[in-house]
Amino acid sequence: MKRRITMSMLAGATLLASTLLGTSRAQAAPDQAEPAQAAPALTQAALAPAEFGTDWHDPVTAAPPVEKPAGKSCHVTLAEAQFRDFTPYKGSYTPPDGCGERWSKVVLRLDGKVKGRQFDRLGYVHVGGVEILRTSTPQPSPDGIEWSVEKDVTRYSDTFRRSQDVEMLIGNVVDDTYTGVIDVKVSLTFYAGRSQAPAPDRVLTLKDNTLTTPRNSERIVAEVYATGSGGGCEEYWYLTVPDSAPYSCQAAGGPYREVQLKVDGRLAGIAAPFPTVWTGGWSNPFLWYVVPGPRALDIKPIEYDLTPFAGILNDGRPHRVEVSVVGVPEGQSGWSTPVNVLVHQDAKSTHVGGKLTVHKSADLVNSSTYTPGSDHRVATEGGHRLTVAGYVDTSHGRVATTVRRVLANTSSHRWTDGETVDSLDATWADDESVTVDGRGPARTTHTRRTYTMDGTTTLGAADRLRTVLTLGDRAAVTESREGRRTAWTRFDDTYQGDATYTANVPRDQRHAVGTTSERYRIHGPARCYDRSLRTVQGVLIGNHRGC
Repeated sequence: MKRRITMSMLAGATLLASTLLGTSRAQAAPDQAEPAQAAPALTQAALAPAEFGTDWHDPVTAAPPVEKPAGKSCHVTLAEAQFRDFTPYKGSYTPPDGCGERWSKVVLRLDGKVKGRQFDRLGYVHVGGVEILRTSTPQPSPDGIEWSVEKDVTRYSDTFRRSQDVEMLIGNVVDDTYTGVIDVKVSLTFYAGRSQAPAPDRVLTLKDNTLTTPRNSERIVAEVYATGSGGGCEEYWYLTVPDSAPYSCQAAGGPYREVQLKVDGRLAGIAAPFPTVWTGGWSNPFLWYVVPGPRALDIKPIEYDLTPFAGILNDGRPHRVEVSVVGVPEGQSGWSTPVNVLVHQDAKSTHVGGKLTVHKSADLVNSSTYTPGSDHRVATEGGHRLTVAGYVDTSHGRVATTVRRVLANTSSHRWTDGETVDSLDATWADDESVTVDGRGPARTTHTRRTYTMDGTTTLGAADRLRTVLTLGDRAAVTESREGRRTAWTRFDDTYQGDATYTANVPRDQRHAVGTTSERYRIHGPARCYDRSLRTVQGVLIGNHRGC
């Protein structure tokens, strides 16, 4: 960054690896979280300044609020802290009084504020060692911002039934230059009653990379909060190139990444990591001041259905569970992969036996080809297939589970000498089907995930730096019984941004301009949600709802 402005130097947020040991929404400040239908965009645009000033709208996303049931609720504060360095907050949690031990829903809320100058920072919240939130922070205005994140954490109910230690950290650096102290409060709200979808009976963490499950486990799901971070090139792994290419971020195998989970050394799950763009990413913080990129403030975990391995895991002994990221250069850090394991137990059995019956892993494909020239180019194609199947003998009969997962990644990365023009057009596909056969007709849940990134950063005359970028986070989920579709949902979160500023000058001389937008849609037979946001120079000029 000090030598010259290049996309690869600035593309990621400045996040430090020591920040990390080891369905939701971000929204504006409470009084702005759910504004009424906005005035017409043209009227609002007339109120926007000619360029960014010292203040802008608080961060907001188009995602839907967490739905909350009616009836009695109880509130618990988990943490209140001001983060100036890498000292974690440590406290304690006590279950709420008056809402019972079973809850229809548990909702986490983080409220934050920061002012001055500060990078985006990564953070986490642990309760009893279980990671219940991984987050990053928006970058502040000189005058200050407030934001909040809500997340449904009902699946961690087992953890919340007992008193626990609490640990939270948003690693930060405060000095004469970076003045922003990150002030946060995290709370839980418990809603009395029974959940429509029963929460897991147990929530486990790994101990020295080993897992011991209850002997009567009948369904086992691991979740991994995988993030590329740490201030190096793995913050923006999707831009790395083979060692033969003249670019400032290199990796021998190019940009293909895959998060693998192994049980006792055997491959048990594969997944495409989500290409998160942090709020300083793609060389241009003006893209993210008001509307962050998809998932930036609430990192969703990758899920792996390990039920086919239940017959192996249920022997009462510790089993080695390891997570690794394919493609990371040997000896290089930059990824954090904490693991939670969610277990459903058979209450009428003391031991659920079973067997792994199918394990088929195709060869991993990763081709990253460099073509030299005045317009340098790296073309990448990668992918992997894994099928595992097994059964468990439960008190209600034999239940067989088959998990199939297919990954694919294509990308085209082009740049000029000096990286003054730098562009990427990439797509990731993560196609998963889980079939459960037992207790009635066979049921299949098929999830097609697609992530896209298409952008260009250009450093032009007078050091004017412009970034144009489109991001997509999409999924299609279909449920069927014996081949007949019984339910479906479509999800699409699309972000678009175009921002320009003068690089290599003090903040008040950047003369920044920018427009951003987000459209978030969910459609299904029983639900329709459609919300769009639009900003100009940090002013929210559009907030429209469909359906």
